[in-house]
Amino acid sequence: MRRQADEDAPTPAPVTADDLDRAVQLALSTLREAPPEAWDGKAGSLEWDCWETVEHLSDDLFAYAAQLGPRQPPLTGEVPFIWEPRRPGGPSNAIHADRTAGPAGLLQVLEASGALLIAMVRTAPPTTRAYHGYGTSDPEGFAAMGIVETLVHTHDLAEGLGLAWAPPADICARVLVRLFPDAPHDTDPWPTLLWATGRADLLGHPRPTFWRWYGEPRR
Repeated sequence: MRRQADEDAPTPAPVTADDLDRAVQLALSTLREAPPEAWDGKAGSLEWDCWETVEHLSDDLFAYAAQLGPRQPPLTGEVPFIWEPRRPGGPSNAIHADRTAGPAGLLQVLEASGALLIAMVRTAPPTTRAYHGYGTSDPEGFAAMGIVETLVHTHDLAEGLGLAWAPPADICARVLVRLFPDAPHDTDPWPTLLWATGRADLLGHPRPTFWRWYGEPRR
């Protein structure tokens, strides 16, 4: 099934650090429109509030950058930072924002974490390989993972914060081809990405009850 999907998939354009930078900056522009009092509300269908969700997204971007950081990146596990929640049921993060800095400080943490991953994707040799639980990957793969995390968690946040969010179709299409080879390629990319991550229905395709991406290099 997956082999056939790989054969049928369009030839992928590379996912780049510029794509990741664009995704992060668009997310920040949207989230800066949120009213200050809205950050304690739930983020869409997640069990976390909006503040925690931004911390989780920041932590994802930081962690991906960290995986690419060592001269000999780990191939069998994660760089051993301590990830822990601040409350039962909260996200297990190494990155936590200072609440006294308010939403502006929270988004600065997100931007800084994104910048770390953008820099690592730009500078790591394309032959670099590093561990991820969904498949040992390369810098392009980590860029694509960072984009997916950014796009779908901004979707969760937009639902909780009452904001409009519709990311560019071209970025969605590239990460779909890179990470979701079984996803349909003849549907609108953004709804398809939401479907592939279990967040939306897609006409003619049952919603996944379990989902994951495939991080292994495909070139």
